[in-house]
Amino acid sequence: MDIIFIEELRAETWIGIYPREKAMPQTVEISLRIGVSTTSAGASDDIRDTVDYAAVVERLRGDLVGSHFNLLEKLAEHIATWLLESFAAQWVRVSVAKLGMMPGVRRVGVCIERSV
Repeated sequence: MDIIFIEELRAETWIGIYPREKAMPQTVEISLRIGVSTTSAGASDDIRDTVDYAAVVERLRGDLVGSHFNLLEKLAEHIATWLLESFAAQWVRVSVAKLGMMPGVRRVGVCIERSV
């Protein structure tokens, strides 16, 4: 299995349980590892034979902008399920972080792995 990765993607979504978090969308940072075979793409040199990371980024940002999640864990599960179902991934690792949520802490987050 090969891995396509997208690191430090910034996206806007509604996330949180506190009233101050529900008042406006927040920027989250997402890193993805997508396990797929890239053998066909390596032979054909054709984007249709692999996961188009530009399509992943565009569709993910579009999906998240109108969504609300209470917890980062739910957001990570949502992304993992979406990748497995929409891009025929065999395995994914999804890291999601909130930025600057606490004084002296750069980011807080969760990292999950899922497979089919």
